[in-house]
Parts: sequence; structure tokens; C-alpha cells
Amino acid sequence: MSISWLDDIRTQAKNQFEKTGFPASNLEDWRYTNVSAIAKKEFSVAKFVEDVDFDAVESGSAFHFVFVDGYFREELSNLPESITICSINDALKNHANLLQSKFNQAIQQSHGFIDFNTANFTDGLFVHIPKNTILEKPLQIIHIATQAAILPTRHVVILEANAKAELIEMFVSPEKYAYLTNSVSEIFVGENADLTLYKVQQEGENAYHFGGTYVQQADNARFTHHNFALGSLLARSDIVSDLETAAECELNGLYLGSKNQHLDNLTRINHLQPNGISREFYKGILNDQAKGVFQGRIVVAENAQKIDSQMNNRNLLLSNEAEIDTKPQLEIYADDVKCAHGVTVGQLDEKSIFYLQSRGIDEETAKHILTFAFANEMVDRVTFEPLKVQLAALLAVRYPMD
Repeated sequence: MSISWLDDIRTQAKNQFEKTGFPASNLEDWRYTNVSAIAKKEFSVAKFVEDVDFDAVESGSAFHFVFVDGYFREELSNLPESITICSINDALKNHANLLQSKFNQAIQQSHGFIDFNTANFTDGLFVHIPKNTILEKPLQIIHIATQAAILPTRHVVILEANAKAELIEMFVSPEKYAYLTNSVSEIFVGENADLTLYKVQQEGENAYHFGGTYVQQADNARFTHHNFALGSLLARSDIVSDLETAAECELNGLYLGSKNQHLDNLTRINHLQPNGISREFYKGILNDQAKGVFQGRIVVAENAQKIDSQMNNRNLLLSNEAEIDTKPQLEIYADDVKCAHGVTVGQLDEKSIFYLQSRGIDEETAKHILTFAFANEMVDRVTFEPLKVQLAALLAVRYPMD
């Protein structure tokens, strides 16, 4: 299917990718993450497969929109009727004008993974929630990988004024294939609308992952993001939001690395207009030879007075070989603001371990109890109870306490 406006965008992205390739580590935003291993691999294009199993959060608790190897699978999905929701390929046929008005509009600064996605995406999600509409249950977007291939998907989510919704994006794989997930989401939160987005990345131990979420918030819009990076050999997550007048943004994250995992998190909150509020809280736990990266930047524009913004990054290193690179930044051009940031990097408290041992708990279990408590603070911020239970169970497997 040839669509002239999309073909032009794809061609431009293809030409740009051929010129620059995937991001190099000499770029400031990529200085801590070397993706040359991805560039050297020759991934095949994913094939359509017939049979696949998946586990939902809980039967009946959420709607489901399922992708298998980058292809939408309607027969595995359970979709709400109160909103417009379909694959991006169907939207190109049936909602072309609305899609064209939004496509590629939330991304202000591109790079190789975005260009690659724009040029090559196979399918994706299109959601349009009309004004004053509240989605009655969360919508779970499930990405399942079953083969060694490139899996590029592109999503466009639109909430009109006063709409409200919860989305849960999950990336899973039952296999240990070396594949590349490349998922880009553009999200538009209308005036006084409210969107909560959860991302749970628990892909295979040989997988590569890039996920980019780019948000435009209108006046008084609220956007909350919970990012749980648990899987993949190398994973990068970009979250960028542009806030208009009195918009509110909350970014929470937890990254758990072990063995040779490399987990990179980049966030940008751009306060473009006055009276905005933003809160950011990320935690990392790194063991073995794992490496974590946190790059958070809050930008306050010159005319964005009366901004209230806070950023916090806390990290726990469980081995002498684990590493964290953390780079919080405040870039402030206004003079009437309240902004702060903080970083901590440390190990488990020996006194707390000794205290638990004095109560008859062995050393390993004591360490697991303290580590679980450190991580579970982020899980407790999840408001959708079935997902909270599932995440707590994943933590209990990593840090058993009995």
C-alpha cells in the first residue's frame, strides 16, 4: 500500500539512517552506551507465525492488544468498543487524516533508532480516545517475540480534552533468541486529559531493545509513566515529554541488572510554558558485571515561570564489578522556579544486614529482604493492582526471602 505523505516521511528517514546509522558513542546522549554490537548483527525481517501463547495480567482485568513479532494479532486481542483502536496499518486506511496530522509530530529530535523505525515499521497501535471519555479498563499492549529478527513497531495514541486512560506496554519473549525490538510511541495528551502509561520490559537474556516514548501535553494535561526495565542484554529507553501551561508530568522507573546486562534510561521533561509541575524518581539495582545508565534532564524555557520540578535517582550496587553512570541535569532559563535534583549510589547497609542476622535471618536472605524493600518502593507506586501483584512476584523471584 502506497501513501504519498507516509512514503515521503519513510524515504527521508531511510536516507538519514543510511547517512548516520545507529547512534555512535561520541554523541553526548549515547556516551555511556555502545550499540555497535547491534549495528554489526545482520537481523532478518520477522516472519508471521501462527501459534503463540501469552499470559495476560489477569483475565478480565484489562483489554489486550497483542503483537507477535511485530504483527498485530486480532484473534489474540480483546479490544474496547468505546474508543477508536486498531493497527496502524488499518488506521492508514480508515483514519488517514487524523493519523497524518499526528504522525511524526511528537518527535522533536530524531536519531538512528527512530529513523530506522520510521523507515521500517511493520505495524503498530493506533488509539484515539474522544473528549470526555474514560477508558473503563486498562489497555494492555503486549509485544511477544518468538524469533531472531528485527521487530519494529510504531504507535500513535491520542487523548482528546478531558479523556482519561491507563495503558500497559509489555515486552516479553519465551525464547533466548538474539533479536532487536525497536518500538516508538507518539502520544498526544489533550487539554485536561489524564494518561498513565506502564512499561514492563522483560525480554530474553540475548535480546536488544530500544523503546522511545515521545509525548506532547496540552494545557493542564497529566501524564504519568512507570518504567520497569528487567530484561534484555542491552536495552535503551527514551522518554521525552513537552509540557504546555500548567501541565503535570510524573516519571517513575526501576531498572534491575545482573550478569552482563546494560540498561540505559534517558528522560527529558521540557517545561515550555508557566505553572507546570514535574516529578521524576528512578531507582537502579545492579549486580554481577551489569551496567546501568540514567540520564535525566529537565529543561525550563525562558517564559516558563512558576515551575515546580524535582528529580531523584538512587542506585544500589550489589557487587564490586557493577557500574552506574548517572547524569541528572537541570537546564533553567526562567528566574521564578523551584527545581531540585539528587543522586545517590551505594551498597546495602551493613548495620541493617547485621540487625536482621541478629534476629535469626541468614546473611543472604537479609540482603534479599533489604534489596526487595529498596525495589518495591517503585512497585508500590503502581495503582493498577493486578500489575502491582505481578511485579511484586517478579521481585520475589529475584530476591527470595524464604
